[in-house]
Amino acid sequence: MLLYIHIPFCDSKCSYCAFNSYVDKFHLKQEYMQALKLQLEFELQRFKATKSSIETLFIGGGTPSTVSPELYAPIFEILKPYFQNDIEITSEANPNSATYEWLEGMKRLGVNRISFGVQSFDAKKLKLLNRAHTPEMAKEAIQNAKKIGYENLSLDIIYATLGDTKELIANDLEIAFTLPINHISAYALTIEEGTAFESKPQMSAEELELTSWIFETIQQKGLPQYEISNFGNYQSTHNLGYWRYKEYIGVGAGAVGKLGLKRYYPNTIIQEYIKNPTEIREEQLDEEDRKIEQFFLGMRSCVGIDKNLMSKSELKQADILVIEKKLKYKNGVYYNPEYLLADEITLFLTA
Repeated sequence: MLLYIHIPFCDSKCSYCAFNSYVDKFHLKQEYMQALKLQLEFELQRFKATKSSIETLFIGGGTPSTVSPELYAPIFEILKPYFQNDIEITSEANPNSATYEWLEGMKRLGVNRISFGVQSFDAKKLKLLNRAHTPEMAKEAIQNAKKIGYENLSLDIIYATLGDTKELIANDLEIAFTLPINHISAYALTIEEGTAFESKPQMSAEELELTSWIFETIQQKGLPQYEISNFGNYQSTHNLGYWRYKEYIGVGAGAVGKLGLKRYYPNTIIQEYIKNPTEIREEQLDEEDRKIEQFFLGMRSCVGIDKNLMSKSELKQADILVIEKKLKYKNGVYYNPEYLLADEITLFLTA
């Protein structure tokens, strides 16, 4: 099973961010981390976790690098018996708060992969997005992580922002590939409800031609695409676990867990979460929900769709797409070679 821990603290609120995060609750860090422990112990029992049953841990946010390694230590102590020997442990980090000391401390705890929220190496674009770091901070943080001994390093790039040009994105990618990374996540800017950009829909300006060029360029530079937004010589085991529809524990205000046909949602209001971290809303799924989700996830990633998940009519539709070279079929699995068409293909299969 997978484990996700949500850290809702941020040193600045990005204009596009719709995740559950706070810039004014730093005084609650210690209480929050204690509440995380309580929910974690509760979830380990609910999920019937056993020795070596957790194959990946992902610490996301928010900004995990705003919390000191000392506050994470008690959580890692609880988790040690449940970790597989070759576990992937990822933490997200922002360049301005991922200090050398923070990176060293997290490495000592067992974190072996860092995903840096870089977004761009263009100073004006970073300011537009309300990012708290500079291009120089991003480069230094990634180089520091490599010096400390992290072998698997990733960075995020955002595109489809107002003002983006091929030249700007090309420069971002050029700089990215001078750094010791083996993974890039490239996300199109989307305007989400409740964000600073909600009243400025013009801030998002995706063009299919530019998106295709970005995907091709990253691959030409040596990082193969394995999901619509992810490229890497190293494929994140945690990411793949979601796309393979594995069970996952979600701990923290803003996390989500899934066990069988149930989803679990802890309280998103941080003060309420601290008061009662095991007050968790449940959502009951049905087999059709599961199937549709597996279709969408499979078509937008290298996981594909197992033919045994399909009805006769869906198999017929899939075979039409194979003939038209829109899908590939191998060893009982249908694969989508063009992730940008993932939603359209899924809708065609399930029509």
